[in-house]
Amino acid sequence: MGKNIAKDESSKTRILEAATALFAQKGFDGTSIREICRKANVNLCMISYYWGGKQELYQGIIENLLEKQIEYSKNFLDLNKHPKDMSIDECADLLLIIADKFVDFFYTNISSDLIILLLKEQQKPDFIVKSPVLDYMRNVVARILNKDADDRLVVFKTLFMLSQINSPRILPAFSLRLLGQDDFSQEDIKIIKENVRLYINAVIKEGRNGN
Repeated sequence: MGKNIAKDESSKTRILEAATALFAQKGFDGTSIREICRKANVNLCMISYYWGGKQELYQGIIENLLEKQIEYSKNFLDLNKHPKDMSIDECADLLLIIADKFVDFFYTNISSDLIILLLKEQQKPDFIVKSPVLDYMRNVVARILNKDADDRLVVFKTLFMLSQINSPRILPAFSLRLLGQDDFSQEDIKIIKENVRLYINAVIKEGRNGN
């Protein structure tokens, strides 16, 4: 029984990885179910078994990312504890932890193919992803700045924090290629984290000065 479950999970993971790579390279319309199964080395019926069809599989890639993000965040976040019920100092400390962990997650759990796929999706006007973890981060920023989570300033401050985290990977021509590397070293990760902290500390200072 255990072996069958492990085998099923292995097949599912291979399908997700193969689909992500092909969708990133060829787009949704340019990728066939048959190609995905061939690349994943699985039977054609496995797509129907797990997702139902190509569109559902495509959405499944995003859902799988969100599930991983939520599961990962459980190590350092209590999503049931609302930032409004915390002090500004508590939120400030928590925001630094969230950003630090986000760097680790982004540089170890998200493939280059998934980044390409997400960047393409972001350009679609109807593309909306509801991430409980990112929403929580925005609520923490809102508490620090003493504003609503949907306030324009809060939305952009949160966006700039995320940009500090992901821009080295999203813009490899200005990071890895200049350094002549194929991947980010631990020293690189340390520099990224330090720069993210600098920006967050500036936001925290702004919030404290305004309260």
